Formats: sequence, C-alpha cells, structure tokens
Amino acid sequence: MATALSTDLHDCRTAYSETLEALAETDERIVAVVNDSVGSSKLGGFGKRFPERLVNVGIAEQNMVGVGAGLANGGKVPFVSGAACFLSARALEQVKADLAYSNTNVKLCGMSSGVAYGELGPTHHSIEDMGWFRLLTNLTIIVPSDRWETREAIKAAVSNEGPMFIRVSRMPVPDLGRPDGSKFRIGVSEELRAGNDAAIIACGTMVSRALEAAQVMAAEGIDVRVINMATVNPLDHDAVLAAAGTGAVVTVEEHSVRGGLGGAVAEVLSTERPCHMRILGFEGFQPTGTAEFLLERAGLTAEGIAGAVRAVMAARDGK
Repeated sequence: MATALSTDLHDCRTAYSETLEALAETDERIVAVVNDSVGSSKLGGFGKRFPERLVNVGIAEQNMVGVGAGLANGGKVPFVSGAACFLSARALEQVKADLAYSNTNVKLCGMSSGVAYGELGPTHHSIEDMGWFRLLTNLTIIVPSDRWETREAIKAAVSNEGPMFIRVSRMPVPDLGRPDGSKFRIGVSEELRAGNDAAIIACGTMVSRALEAAQVMAAEGIDVRVINMATVNPLDHDAVLAAAGTGAVVTVEEHSVRGGLGGAVAEVLSTERPCHMRILGFEGFQPTGTAEFLLERAGLTAEGIAGAVRAVMAARDGK
C-alpha cells in the first residue's frame, strides 16, 4: 500500500504554534523562550494568550538555552524556539552542557531548518544542525514530515522527559495521507510505501519527495520501499536493517551528507549489514538562492532521488 500526498502545501511552523498554544491551555508548565523570534516562530498568538509564559531574551541564543534550562529545573516544560541555524551553532556548548550532559527537560525547536532561508545565504542555511546534535547521545532528534507529524511530535515532547531537538520546516510541504488511527512514536519509523527492489529512507521535507520518486519508479515496474525516519536519534535500527534486505538503500535529507540521517544509517549498515547505499543531501556550503533552486542543484527532487535509486540498484546488480 502506498501513502497518498495532498495537493495543498503547508508551513509546519503554524502546526507547531497552534499545537503548543492548545497544549498550554491545560498544562501550565508549558512556557516558550525565544531569541527575538516571536514572528518567525509564529508565537504571536501564544504571547497574547499567555504573556507571562513567553520569555524573549533578545538575540542571545546561548542565554536562551540557559534560561530554558533554568525554567526546566524549576518544573516548567520550556520550548526554546528560534532559527535552527543560530539555535544550533551559537548555543552548541550550552546545549551540550546545560541540556544533554545534565539531561534537562528542554525542548529545542529549530525553525526554518535546511535551506528555507535560501535567499539570505550560507550564514542562514541550517544544514549542519543534525550532525552537531547527533553527537549528544541522549538528545532526541525529531524531523517531522508534515503538519500531522509536527503536531504529534510536539505532543510527544511534552509527555516524554528529557532534552529534545525538533526540526520544524518553513518550506511548505504536502500532508501525507495516513490511515485513521496512525500513531507517532519516538524512535519508531513509518513505512509509507512497501517495496523490495530498493529502499528510500527520508526525513522532514524530503519524505514527500521520496514518495514522488517511488511513484516515478513504480511506473517503470520498480517497487521502492519508502521509510519516514522522523526520529533521527534514537534511530530505528530494525527498520534500517530490514531496508538493507533490498540490497540498495538511499537516504535523503535537507542537510549535509555528513553526520545527519545518512551518517546514522551508514553507521548501522557498515557495522551490522553492509549493502550498497547512497546519501543524498548537500555536499558542503551552499550558495545564495531560493530554497527550490538549492534543492534542485543538489538533486533533492523526485527525479534526482529516483536517479540515485537507479544508480544504487545498478551497483548492487553489478551493472
């Protein structure tokens, strides 16, 4: 069975802010901490409804993480929200020492991740964040694929103790047509399309494109499995090993090819079940340009993904 895609596109930041506001109605522990990023985090409504529970520290990301840690130690559930590029790079030491090392219950929400700020250039591209944060073993990393998964990830963040990083997309994506009763579980992947000829493992904005690539290949008589690996840490090892059974695995992410989802999958396969694979993402620093231009340049399109699958299958088959 294959998952259907909607034709409408949506900004997942809205799902984030609406969900946080709804949860805050009944849970007084929830607070938001921002770095002059109320607008970019779409938390204006939250601030109007709960002005005493929105802390704006200004452009001071290191302080923002420290304030979040203090609030958590006081019994609150802080959602520390800011542009992913600055939240991850500027405050990395505080995330390491104040959150991960201390196992503090702070939820980092990286807005406009990947190359969503394309026209603002390399300083605003957030394509290293997962690689940096994945080194912090107990920091859960979640990369939602659409509005539903964003909502469910925020709910899970409140009910699960410990530090988390949730990568929230700004670039509009379609809703994935999930069956009724679908459940989001941290550390458990989601098979969106069955197939044994090859497997695509994707996260975030690339999941819908992976499904489109599988549809392209289905027209060629090739059945490609599509796995939504929303939780990058902890990784669903069982799903990765099962995908290796196809002998041809392609990972796709709006991130550097070093250290992110592809790196995590490669670590499992190289040590437990080696097979032919390819990591799709950004090779290094990217130029200034629209998000769509940058994605096309890196081959992060349905046809580009399909081409990578064909190449890995050919290598597997010795062609």
